Amino acid sequence: MTRRGRIVAWTGGVLGVLLLGTAGVGVWAYQHLDGNIHGADVNSELGGDRPVNLSPGSKNILVVGSDSRAGTDGKYGSGLTTMQSDTLMVLHISADHKWATAVSFPRDSWVEIPACDKGGGSQSSPHHFKINEAYTLGGLSGDVEKAAACSIKTVEKNTGLRIDHFVSVDFQGFKGMVNALGGIEVCPKQAIHDKKAHLDMEAGCQNVTDEKALGYVRTRYSVGDGSDLGRIGRQQEFMKAIAAKAQSKLTSPTDLYGFLDSATKSLTTDKDLAGIKPLYDLAATVKDIPTDRLTFLTVPTYPREADVPTDKANVIWQYPQAGELFADLAHDREVGAAGKKKFAEAEKNPVTARSVRVRVLNGTVTPGLAGDAAQKLRQLGFTIVFTDNGERSDKSTISYPPGMKTQAQVLASRLPGTTIAESAQAAPGVVTLTVGANFSAKDS
Repeated sequence: MTRRGRIVAWTGGVLGVLLLGTAGVGVWAYQHLDGNIHGADVNSELGGDRPVNLSPGSKNILVVGSDSRAGTDGKYGSGLTTMQSDTLMVLHISADHKWATAVSFPRDSWVEIPACDKGGGSQSSPHHFKINEAYTLGGLSGDVEKAAACSIKTVEKNTGLRIDHFVSVDFQGFKGMVNALGGIEVCPKQAIHDKKAHLDMEAGCQNVTDEKALGYVRTRYSVGDGSDLGRIGRQQEFMKAIAAKAQSKLTSPTDLYGFLDSATKSLTTDKDLAGIKPLYDLAATVKDIPTDRLTFLTVPTYPREADVPTDKANVIWQYPQAGELFADLAHDREVGAAGKKKFAEAEKNPVTARSVRVRVLNGTVTPGLAGDAAQKLRQLGFTIVFTDNGERSDKSTISYPPGMKTQAQVLASRLPGTTIAESAQAAPGVVTLTVGANFSAKDS
């Protein structure tokens, strides 16, 4: 792919396409396209309790594929009136503009949803659910600022990354972009018949437009293993195909204008990005990134069913790998192809909560706290082997014998504020949690 094509691909087929020639349209057209983009005052909804930017100069952009049903005549999700997010990813642009990484989050990710403003003076309580609920919860009043803010809060809470910008792309704009290109060729290896996505396709290469294109990137249960991970892969490949066709087809002002009109109508951004010039400037900062330094990956996960047998619908982020990924991006360390391969390999043999054997000790004067903590950990899937009283401790700590650091990290990922340390005196074969006064457990 050419330099321009690569930029289009990694920005989800919208941001970087502005590099294809806004200078080739007239002043009126430029003003019209610029006016299409809706700017949301997201910052006013976020408050001050946010992660610190640990790598000044780098950018983290939250990209949401908005599953809005507006204009679909009820073809998708009949009766559904809430705002939805179908795709969620963070695009990290390095401070030196020499590399970029896009991390996709499966919408079935079981995460902590922080308190969010639902509009009308009401606020939700912190709880745990699928990550895409955040956009719906914040958007109950139809306010895109609140929907975006709740998604940003949720991603920041669960990753520790500071989100600098927000971009949302909706259904109708996506179809318009595909149609302006005359369709995109896809080559499914098997026939697809998905009632939920309103899609009927035979196997083999074919050109898709309009509703069929939309159905192809939305289909899930009728293809492969039916997971959201498979759909993410198809969406990424489809966006690359849009990029390749855009760079070869959009050579006339008429074609270009039609494409850009659909693209800009589909966009909602934070106010700082709300315009062709700031979007163009953003894309231009990374125009020289080589192909091998643009990395797409999905946050490492495993089925939550492995820990909670009754949950057959959600996935859990895999630790310590997910923590390593977020730390790399927070400190502006390139993940690259090697890191992507490492995470993919680790996913084959995850250390689940159920596989971690835990000894729980009460480090406080509160009677029964070890038993209460043990019960919470059992609900998360951990295997509890022993409870007792321990040495007094103000803070919860985890100790582990040599060779069990990964198991300790998995436990620590569910216990905010807990410190871990290797100990030659630690009980063999188990991880020891000493419960302090600050104990809390994440239901994830």
